[in-house]
This record gives sequence, structure tokens and C-alpha cells, in this order.
Amino acid sequence: MDGATGNMIHSTVPPRQINRATIHATVIEFWYVLEGAGEIWRRDETEERVTALVPGVSVDIPVGTAFQYRNVGDTPFKFICISMPPWPGDHEASHLIGAWEPFHLTRDAGEVRFGSCFTV
Repeated sequence: MDGATGNMIHSTVPPRQINRATIHATVIEFWYVLEGAGEIWRRDETEERVTALVPGVSVDIPVGTAFQYRNVGDTPFKFICISMPPWPGDHEASHLIGAWEPFHLTRDAGEVRFGSCFTV
């Protein structure tokens, strides 16, 4: 859903996937966990923390906060993500070294070293 002041996506992260650590230049995000089990690492100027992501939990990712997330379960991890202002494009996100090494599991070849969010 795209609106004048923000947009919203439904994100699905496959089992055991770890996404690349990211920092946004102008966008704040709000997440609401629907199902599955995950963790999010966040680092700003004052603290670094890991938060458990289970159904019913919501988190914010302020502008300039480094973050990385992962599915820690054996089922898909699903959440709603709201971005404000609207997502301006790929130039918004920069990648950096995070808390975990990013990877996802392919269906036929085992482990592949790469991180990417899958949205549906």
C-alpha cells in the first residue's frame, strides 16, 4: 500500500534467513509481527540491543539506526512494515556490518551466503 505520507508492506522471511544489516538515510520504519519468531539488532548513537520478534510485538527503526533481522525459527517469519515518508528507492538503504553474517537457505543447494528480504 502506498500513500502520500508513507507505505506499508507485508514481509515474509524464510526459516533461518539472516538479512543484511542496513541503515536508512531518511525513512523511519514501524514493524508489527504477525507470525513466526525473529530477532532484530538495532544500534544508534546511544545503545545497541537485540529484541525478540514474536507475534504481537512492534518495534520502530528511527532514521540513522543500523539494524539487521533474522528468522530464528523453522517456519516463515511474517511482519507488517510501515515506512514514513514513502520509500524513495534503493538509494535510501546503505549496507554495513551487523550482528550476524547474512544468509538464506536455498531449496536445493543448501546454504548460500546472501541476505535479502522477501516480500509478498
